Amino acid sequence: MAGKELVSHLSELAARLRRALISIFIAFIFSFGFGIKIIKIGSDPYIPIPYPSIDNSISTILVNKFMNVLLPHQIKLISIGLFDPLYASIEVSLLIAVAVSLPVFLWELWGFIAPGLYEHEKKLVKASIIPSIILFIAGAAFAYLVIIPVMLRFFLVYDEVLGVEPTLNIKSFIGTVVSFMAAMGLGFQLPLVMAGLTRVRAVAANTWRRNWRWGVLISFIFALIVSPGTTGGIIETTIGITLSLLYVIGMLIAKAIEPKPREKI
Repeated sequence: MAGKELVSHLSELAARLRRALISIFIAFIFSFGFGIKIIKIGSDPYIPIPYPSIDNSISTILVNKFMNVLLPHQIKLISIGLFDPLYASIEVSLLIAVAVSLPVFLWELWGFIAPGLYEHEKKLVKASIIPSIILFIAGAAFAYLVIIPVMLRFFLVYDEVLGVEPTLNIKSFIGTVVSFMAAMGLGFQLPLVMAGLTRVRAVAANTWRRNWRWGVLISFIFALIVSPGTTGGIIETTIGITLSLLYVIGMLIAKAIEPKPREKI
């Protein structure tokens, strides 16, 4: 009987995972192979219409956006490998696909785990979805607006000091942008994770406070892992301090929402 239940759960998990992966695939194909044209039909308002296009697809538009906004004008973007521009577009398409399919993933995940949760746990998961998305967007925006521009400026200054023409491979540039945005989006989940663990009584709020030094250390270790390691400590320190501040925020939130000994959650 237990074996049949296990097989049933695994079959359900496989079906939900398949639907989530299909949503990513569809979003990827759309962002990689379709563009958006704004047209006006008669007296109707302007309407966005998708149309097949690879050279003016959503991903190539976003790649151009990254190039125009993030790259200092002194840096020349080059293509070393034959397929480097294609790989850059694929990476951006994958980032778009994951971001667009995130609600589908969350919905399928919720449908799988909800039957096994208590009512208070269901409320906690529901309450954390929107903050999680907001924190991910905030982390990606932090990388886009602060980390990546500072890093590129540092590289430019170093090239000028050495008298080297500042050039950058497009594949390396887009890969760095995508990886930093994804990493910081995940890193910004720290306060939510801390608060959630305290709310379900897995970690006491005082434990976060007593071990703040470990929190700071892990923040800087994370910064060393995701940073390029060639900016003289500027990027690493910026990320480490930011995550340390997020740890403090998570610690304060955990203290504020920690259930009392007899409180029913």
